[in-house]
Amino acid sequence: MKAAVIVFPGSNCDRDLAVAFEQAGADVTMVWHKDTALPEGIDIVGVPGGFSFGDYLRCGAIAANSPICQSLIQHAERGGYALGVCNGFQILTETGLLPGALRRNAGLKYICRTVGLEVASANTAFTYGYNKGDVVNVPIAHHDGNYFVTEDKLAELRDEDRIAFTYTDNPNGSVADIAGVVSKNRRVLGMMPHPERAADIGHGGTDGVAMFRALMDQFAAA
Repeated sequence: MKAAVIVFPGSNCDRDLAVAFEQAGADVTMVWHKDTALPEGIDIVGVPGGFSFGDYLRCGAIAANSPICQSLIQHAERGGYALGVCNGFQILTETGLLPGALRRNAGLKYICRTVGLEVASANTAFTYGYNKGDVVNVPIAHHDGNYFVTEDKLAELRDEDRIAFTYTDNPNGSVADIAGVVSKNRRVLGMMPHPERAADIGHGGTDGVAMFRALMDQFAAA
């Protein structure tokens, strides 16, 4: 598996995401936001957490207009895989690759702690290593993680089995407890919790490892 991790000014989880991919066996390339093209042969693009451009306007909005994001959009539109975590999830919604928007937490406070996530769908390349209904523990660290979609779009996500993860105890007010969703073709995942921070026992837990291993196994099989 060949992975690219995009780096924006203000990214602070880019290395964590790269290490998680590498530990699963991927060949990882770091890509600067001003680059205009992704490297040849990339299977999956990681859009990391952090505070791209300081998030002074709207979280992810400026980053979504970086030159590399046009290549990211083209990659996804031709069937490539992408994983956006936290700020990366915000960027994926701003590019239109995922539906909805991320608003300020219901309590208007930054939250940094480990939360329980229920696997709402195991029918994706990202969640294949889990069973539906499994509860995993994954850290969150965000101020604007309150996921919102209209009622019609929520019904569509449910009907198409595109809700990947839900919170067991909603920390931010997200509609329907949603913590992560996938695209229509199921090849783009955006999630607020950080699986790359749950990929090393030294960091307190390894519940995120199954995601990266599942991706590696499926690319190897393909």
